[in-house]
Order: sequence, then C-alpha cells, then structure tokens
Amino acid sequence: MLADLLAHEGVRETCELRSAIGFMALHGGSLERGTAEIARQAATESGASLYAVEQPDALQWHVPSHLYDPMAAPNLQAFLEHVDLVISVHGYGREGYWTRLLLGGANREFARAAAARMRPHLEGFELIDDVDAIPRELRGLHPRNPVNLSVDGGFQLELPPRVRGLGPRGEPEYVDALVGALVEVAA
Repeated sequence: MLADLLAHEGVRETCELRSAIGFMALHGGSLERGTAEIARQAATESGASLYAVEQPDALQWHVPSHLYDPMAAPNLQAFLEHVDLVISVHGYGREGYWTRLLLGGANREFARAAAARMRPHLEGFELIDDVDAIPRELRGLHPRNPVNLSVDGGFQLELPPRVRGLGPRGEPEYVDALVGALVEVAA
C-alpha cells in the first residue's frame, strides 16, 4: 500500500538527514494541510532531519501511519536509522477540539517535556500530553507507527486546523508560534 502511494503521480517524498532529532509528516499536502510545511520549517530552523510525504490536491489517500512500512520505503528506513527521536506532525479536526494540540506516541517522557516547553509559545491553545485524554485513534501508540520505530521513539503531534493557519480563525502567527515552539523542543 505504501509503495503504491509513493509511486503515485504527484506524490512527493522528502528525506533530509541532518541531526539525530527528526521531524516527520506522513500525510502532508492535500490530506493534512500545513503539516509538511510546519515539519519542514521546524526541521530547517533547528537543523533537524526531515521525512515527509506530500500528496497533490487531486489525491486524498490516507494510508494509516502504522502501515508506513520502512521496508517498503527506503527513504523512511534511512530516516529512522539516522534519527534517535522523532516528532511526527499530523493534522486533525474534531468538534470541541479546535484549540487542542494532542501529544501522543510511545515516548511519553519526551511528549511531556515537549508539551511543557511548547505551552509558553502557544497561548490560547491547550496541549494535551495525557495519553488517556487523547482519543484512541489519535494516540499514535501502535508499535508499527514510524514515530515509535527510532532508537528512542518520539511523539505524535496532532494539530487542529487553527494552529496550522487554516479555517476562519487560523492565523499565520499561530503557525509561527508553533514552529518556534518546535524549534525549541528540537534544540
């Protein structure tokens, strides 16, 4: 399934190996708008590594994260072998969660520490790092999810539209604040 997605016309896969911290955006482009751009900007500004998959506007193919098999994607495999910690950037939309950023993933210590560093940058947003308070399908805990496959794992950051600069209340300054917070986490 992943190999078919990556071979699809217009799908862009990016792998840039720099530091041992890595930003990942598996559903960039038309699927989870803004996520690849946020991951790319945070990786560039912090000197971190980057792995991103971006779909063209005509495609809306959601391959669940746990089906991103590194054996089917050599660039993903190289990224996961290179980095120690991963910050996987995702987007979601859910009634009542418009200002809630969810920090899932198996490395709970990293998620809690990241949330503490990010909170001062994101006034008006709630950062939820208690995995039991995150909806089950957004927790990023599956053992085959790439966010959990590096040496030290990482956290899955689920972003509502507003903080991605989307929708009627989305503002560019939210994106800037988020990227600043992520750069601090990666430092």
